[in-house]
Amino acid sequence: MSFDSGRLVDAEVPAELRHERIAGLVQEHGFMRVVDLATRFHVSTVTIRSDLQLLEARGRLHRIRGGAVPANVAPGEQPFEASELDLATEKAHIGTHAARLVASGETVLLDVGTTTTAVARALIARTDLRDVTVFTTALNVALELERAYPRITVVVTGGTLRPLQHSLVNPLATVLLSTLNAAIGFIGCNGVDVRGGITNINLPEAEIKRAMLLAARRRVIVADGSKLGEVELAKVCDLEEVSLVITDHTADPEVVSEIEAAGCAVELAP
Repeated sequence: MSFDSGRLVDAEVPAELRHERIAGLVQEHGFMRVVDLATRFHVSTVTIRSDLQLLEARGRLHRIRGGAVPANVAPGEQPFEASELDLATEKAHIGTHAARLVASGETVLLDVGTTTTAVARALIARTDLRDVTVFTTALNVALELERAYPRITVVVTGGTLRPLQHSLVNPLATVLLSTLNAAIGFIGCNGVDVRGGITNINLPEAEIKRAMLLAARRRVIVADGSKLGEVELAKVCDLEEVSLVITDHTADPEVVSEIEAAGCAVELAP
């Protein structure tokens, strides 16, 4: 072992021991990047990718773009850090557009996810806002918004931590939400479809999203264009229960027209 900038790192570890430690780190953190593992073990990224391939073959983890997640992660679900860079510009535009809907003095519900994180960052940039209270189920969103105190007061809903998305889920996550009546709620998802409604890739977070929608008077779905027309495992709500969908210009125009024809407003972030 050696120390790197005050942090304990693994150096010159035999391959089999390195494999065990990699599997343990992935399980512990929910996601590990190839580059971070290479730095930690003082080997090349090529070596780490080979290690991950071997560990995946043994059923110890799943490889995804840029890293690995635990073997028990739902197929297709990406950790927050892995999906944050996907359509980052579009998500930033959606966040800016959504933040314009918030007025000083309002109470806001802010869901977990990369697009809702973009909303949080856009709210911080709204230096005109005062006396806004944000309730969030995402630990990373709460930390982002901390920079805007005291203009924005942050309340974390509580619950059980789901490290993959830094989200809080049941048990206990819906206790506070059931008592709220917020002016507006911004909810992320993995699918927006006329027939399938609003859907999510995992069940625990879908349950919380549903509770957030019920706690908001104006219900806004924020979803990049790749989510429109998709249907995933867990139903959050029907399209008719949503006030507005904010997406971007990568969305299929035919799907946008279908959603609007079904009576749900759609706004494309410029």
